Order: sequence, then structure tokens, then C-alpha cells
Amino acid sequence: MAKLNPPFRYEHVGSLLRPPEVLEARRRRAAGEIDAAALRVVEDRAIAEAIRQEENVGLQSITDGEFRRAYFHLDFLQQLEGVTVTGGISANPQAKPSKDGFTPPKLSVTGKLRHVRNIQVDDFRFLASHTGRTPKVSIPSPTMVHFRGGRAAIDIEAYPDLDEFFEDLAQCYRDEIKALHDAGCRYIQLDDTNLAYLCDPKMREAAKERGDDPNELPQRYAELINAALKGRPDDLTVGVHLCRGNYRSTWFAQGGYEPVAEVLFNRLNVDAYFLEYDDERSGDFAPLRFVPDNKVVVLGLITTKVPELEDTAEVIARINEAARYVPLERLCLSPQCGFSSTVEGNEMTREQQWAKLELVVNTANQVWR
Repeated sequence: MAKLNPPFRYEHVGSLLRPPEVLEARRRRAAGEIDAAALRVVEDRAIAEAIRQEENVGLQSITDGEFRRAYFHLDFLQQLEGVTVTGGISANPQAKPSKDGFTPPKLSVTGKLRHVRNIQVDDFRFLASHTGRTPKVSIPSPTMVHFRGGRAAIDIEAYPDLDEFFEDLAQCYRDEIKALHDAGCRYIQLDDTNLAYLCDPKMREAAKERGDDPNELPQRYAELINAALKGRPDDLTVGVHLCRGNYRSTWFAQGGYEPVAEVLFNRLNVDAYFLEYDDERSGDFAPLRFVPDNKVVVLGLITTKVPELEDTAEVIARINEAARYVPLERLCLSPQCGFSSTVEGNEMTREQQWAKLELVVNTANQVWR
């Protein structure tokens, strides 16, 4: 039987639009006008308020909105020894371009990978101390360190053998996950763009050009994630969120889950899948036929890309359509992604964001009573 509670019938992916005072404090910190401690005071106050609003909407899994991050992944990964952040990656010509032409920064491995400090533990402790509900910690999937650069982005002297690279990377994650669990964390979400990118024909072709096999990579990434989770305690729920890009309401990749479905659902040792299904870019529900009966699917049917609210009846109809492949008791509902995967946030107001989350809760309550 699948684990449930968590995930809950109504979920959210994690990031929330930053309040103006957080954006201003980050600007002042970057300009050297305030120190890190002063910035954290502003973040603490904003996170405590966000927690109250999440609870008021009715959510059971509570996050800090990722208010302390500029990016959903870089703020975490750059704290691993051996990781270097460089300029932007090439744009996908098929993607919807952002107004400012932004593309995500590159990650390079320039030395041996080591977990030299606890990354999310203090943030988790603050979150847990401000809610009586289930605190959820979102961290980037370890695949983020490999996919965008491939072999060329991994120092050949540090890692002449890629197997050693993957093992060191998995150990970094085991160390962080153990530290989080020791601090009381029982719910972790891995944010993974790369398994979703491997559904996009253009991105699969780009992987080939880097010397990788797009048919072999899903299996390699499943092995990496499983190694990162090796030995995890039985009371720790782990979900993985698949994302096709989320910056200022734009996207980076497209394509249904069919190319990765069998590996994704059957060889990945996680409890739940947060899947984007808010528009035609994600394909149909047929790949869900691979989901085994011990796993939960969180359907991302409410978009964070545009502010207009979905029609409840249409959302319920889509849930019932998905239930042709996965029984209703193993389905949940959420937005398709976060509202602010980067500090800039998607193009809607905070009031519209909370209306979206309230729609998730109310719709789920109608479906599952």
C-alpha cells in the first residue's frame, strides 16, 4: 500500500512569491548595505507570516516558501565543496523565451565533491518551530549536478572515473538527508528538472551532442537518486517533483512522460511523484499506467504560470481521467510547480497565488471528501 499523509490530498510544490520586504532586503544585502544576519531577520518575519497563510488556506504540508533562496537549486548545490556556478546555459529554441532572455546558470564540478556543512538544517528547524503541521523541505535533485553540462562540466582530474563522481555526489546527499532527519525532518521533496527534460526531443538531442545516451540517462539518474536515498529511515517520506522549467512564467522543455515513465515509476525508490500536468506540454495520462501500487501521484493540474483560476469542474474531470490509470485513493492534487522557483517569481500577485492554493484545497476536498 502507498504511503499517504504525507503526501496529502492537497499539496504545493514549495516556493512562494517573495514579499516586497524580502526582495528589498536581498537587494540591500547584495549592495552591502546590510549584513547576512539582518537579512535573515527579515526572512524570518516573512516566513512566519507565510506559514500562517499556508495554514489559513488549509495546507497540511508547510514550507518556508524558499524565501532564503535566489534559485531553487543553486543556493543548495553551491554549498557542496567542488561545485562551481558559471554563466547561463544555452536556450532551448523550442521553449517560451523569458522577456529578459534569461537562461539558468551552469553548474561545473571543479574538484572532489564533499558535504562540508549542513545546508538546510537551520532553515528546517526554524520552519518546524513555527508550525504544528508537517514541515516539508525541498532540495534539488542530485541529477542537477550532471545533466546540464555532462562529462565536459566535470573536472577530468578530479573524476577520471564517472562512477566515483556519482558515488561522491550520492554521499553528499546521504549526509544532508541524515542531518535533516536527525533534526526531525520527516518529509523531503527532490526537485528534478532533468528527468522531465529527457522527455523533450530537443533536449534529448542536446544530451546526445554532449556524448550522453538519453535512453540510458534515466536509468543512471534513478541509480544516482536511489544511492542518495540509500539507508533512509522508514519514517522519512520522499517525493520527487518533475519540472520543465519555471522562470517568470516561462518554461524550458516540453514532452510527455513516456520516454522516462517505466524507469521513473518503477526503478526510482521514492514514495510520491509531483507531476506537471497543467497544459499540453506534459502530454496525456497514459504513462501513469507504469505507476506501481505502492506509490502516490500528485497531479499538478493548477498552473502557476498564469493568474487565471481554473474551472473546478474541469480539474475534477481531469483527476477522474487520471484515475483510469492510478486509483483515486493514490492520487493527490497540487499546482504544477512552485510560484517562485527563482527570486523573481512568476507573473501574478500574491493574492492570486493564495487563490490558486485555496482552489487546490477546495477542489481536493470535493474529490476526496
